[in-house]
Amino acid sequence: MSKKLEITLTRSVIGRTEVQRQTVQTLGLKKIHQSVVREDTPAVRGMVNKVSHLIAVKEV
Repeated sequence: MSKKLEITLTRSVIGRTEVQRQTVQTLGLKKIHQSVVREDTPAVRGMVNKVSHLIAVKEV
């Protein structure tokens, strides 16, 4: 069974760089406190590390 990550947007993307905004959008997050579940892959981990100050991550 593969691991999954529950990713929640906890801070706004207002005033952030365009790269950070696109990374949050690519993760599938649009609104604060919205959560998505993604597979735990190296690509997703890289995106999570890039915007770790804006999101909360929990292993499911």
